[in-house]
Amino acid sequence: MKIKTYLVALSALAFGSAMRADEGMWLLQLMKQQNSIELMKKQGLKLEADDLYNPGGVSLKDAVGIFGGGCTGEIISPEGLILTNHHCGYASIQQHSSVEHDYLTDGFWAKNRSEELPTPGLKFQFVNRIEDITDIVNQKIAAGEVTEVNAMTRPFLNKLAKELFEKSDLKDKKGIEVQALPFYAGNKYYLFYKKVYTDVRMVAAPPSSIGKFGGETDNWMWPRHTGDFSMFRIYADANGDPAEYSASNVPLKTPKYLPISIKGLEEGDYAMIMGFPGSTSRYLTVSEVKERMEAQNQPRITIRGARLAVLKEVMAASDKTRIQYANKYAGSSNYWKNSIGMNKAIIDNDVLGTKAEQEKRFAEFAKGKPEYEGVVEKIDAIVNQTMPLTTQYYYLMEAFSGAIEFGSPYMVMDNLKKGLEEKNDSLINKSIEQLKEVFADIHNKDYDHEVDRKVAKAIFPVYAEIIPAEQRPAFYQTIEKEFKGDYNAYIDAMYDNSILANQANFDKFLKKPTVKAIEKDIATQYSHAKIEKMMALAKDLNSTSKELTLLHKAYIRGLGEMKEPVPSYPDANFTIRLTYGNVKSYNPRDAVHYKYYTTTDGILEKENPEDREFVVPAKLKELIQKKDFGRYALPNGDMPVCFLSTNDITGGNSGSPVLNANGELIGCAFDGNWEAMSGDIAFEPDVQRTIGVDVRYVLFVIDKFAGADWLLDEMTLVKSDCTKACDQKDVKKKETKASKKNAKKADKKRK
Repeated sequence: MKIKTYLVALSALAFGSAMRADEGMWLLQLMKQQNSIELMKKQGLKLEADDLYNPGGVSLKDAVGIFGGGCTGEIISPEGLILTNHHCGYASIQQHSSVEHDYLTDGFWAKNRSEELPTPGLKFQFVNRIEDITDIVNQKIAAGEVTEVNAMTRPFLNKLAKELFEKSDLKDKKGIEVQALPFYAGNKYYLFYKKVYTDVRMVAAPPSSIGKFGGETDNWMWPRHTGDFSMFRIYADANGDPAEYSASNVPLKTPKYLPISIKGLEEGDYAMIMGFPGSTSRYLTVSEVKERMEAQNQPRITIRGARLAVLKEVMAASDKTRIQYANKYAGSSNYWKNSIGMNKAIIDNDVLGTKAEQEKRFAEFAKGKPEYEGVVEKIDAIVNQTMPLTTQYYYLMEAFSGAIEFGSPYMVMDNLKKGLEEKNDSLINKSIEQLKEVFADIHNKDYDHEVDRKVAKAIFPVYAEIIPAEQRPAFYQTIEKEFKGDYNAYIDAMYDNSILANQANFDKFLKKPTVKAIEKDIATQYSHAKIEKMMALAKDLNSTSKELTLLHKAYIRGLGEMKEPVPSYPDANFTIRLTYGNVKSYNPRDAVHYKYYTTTDGILEKENPEDREFVVPAKLKELIQKKDFGRYALPNGDMPVCFLSTNDITGGNSGSPVLNANGELIGCAFDGNWEAMSGDIAFEPDVQRTIGVDVRYVLFVIDKFAGADWLLDEMTLVKSDCTKACDQKDVKKKETKASKKNAKKADKKRK
């Protein structure tokens, strides 16, 4: 089947098909073609397609964007107020924290606009426009300007994106960035125009005892009682255009923001999530799933486990170290536990069996079709051939590029050495300036040399236990020959004596840089050896990557054809997607039922003052005990905290808005559940759930706990009597009226 025919098949829909409506991270730009809006309405949606995504006007899409580098955030006021997860804002909260101002522990609540904290490096990106460029790419392939494989690569797509941007009407607009990406394994291509705001300020964050309540123990688990939210604000210049930080910048007047529902949730209610899921691998073969388990997840489990054990110990012993390493620990532990859960869930949910059945059906479909016949077998052959190399590569990366931070910029050192040998003053001076930058970058405020030394002493022997001597980097030979196999002695020599180990060593070297000192530098030797090994492994793996890429393209195109007229969705790649489903409980195992929501009662049940993960702030405890929940409580007086929905999400969706049938905010997605940790590979309809923090709990914390009611004044809170049959025009009238009233109230307060 030709590519064009396949793409037509994507546009067709068979109602009553076996595909679950809950499954799928759907492209907004294909909603009308795939008639998905009709399925959404059958689930309960009260909006039209243009309300969700309207290329020619304002829609829900314009209230959702990329927060930072790997999360989603949503606009919840007409003045650029962002809601996202606490763990998404965690790096920024840590950035502003110190022993004197420990916002991680104490929380942060700006009392007015002037107290909102500029956060250098933090960005918020809106999707301005999406264009289908499939025909353009295919024409270039047909003309021989690019190969089918290279068309999917970043260099080609970046160049093409730049060319198209220069021809567009947006080329002279401020803050516009472009990105071209392949979808459906290169069967489809889209160009994204993004508007990037760089003045984003921290507004509010609950203490970690709320925002991270349950910590690592509860991560990926249900029932959950985590107030996982934080708030930021976008600032712009006087014209509303992106601008670097300036005291004269003003809050962004946003064309679209989300009204907030405090009406409550019932099981079965429609729920949808718009956001930026990071990465899924739904189209892997059986052999590739096994590779994921053994060659990728297991190295992550083993190496990160060793590192995290060290970090946990040193962070518990020092507040300074805890603040320094808080974000590093959180980032590392998240996917360490994810990998453990994924390997377990793959077995528990019989993902391999499901994949095997799919491959059996595909083999029948492929008979007599040369472009598809034998595709899976060819993929399996390559995977089986390369899996030992893949295993080596991931252990090496996790150990020496992930766990251990210290090293040497060996390329800069090589250039300096060359400059010294050739007496090239220009190259010498340039290299020395680069070295100064590297030294400052290594020894930054969030790095402790002694902590990293302890991590290295834990990692070196763990790696050696797994990887045979002949497969290790060359510095292991140095350890055997020059240090008699003593890892600690080698590490101490590197962390004590290397040029970049400390200020004294560095200053001494800069006073008189020599070729001999560079050649003898143990950190430079170490960095040379690890990079050489990585490059050698990468080269061997890349020898089969082109063939594998084309096989995947054919396989995914074939699967789409096999399923027609049922539409297919592409793997997540951190582009804007929509998933829809319902609020729903589940049964994780025999005789166990999980309700679809939790309450503050569970916070007190879990409380443990001796465990940092389960400390309950005194004020929160008092509010819970008095049941002082105000208008946010359930009819029975309980206070909801988190809830479940059947939405299909993954990493990158953190912070995404959970919306009801009217497009009103009901919660903020922050996690998946343990029983469905294999969900990135295969959707599990019976047990796969999204965990979100109930927006009523967010508002309760802001209002009753923090006393930051000035933030509530700029939001539009909806508590209408609307039934499912309610006229949307009436809702919008109420929201507009409320918004104007709140804006006037907020302005009056600020004056």
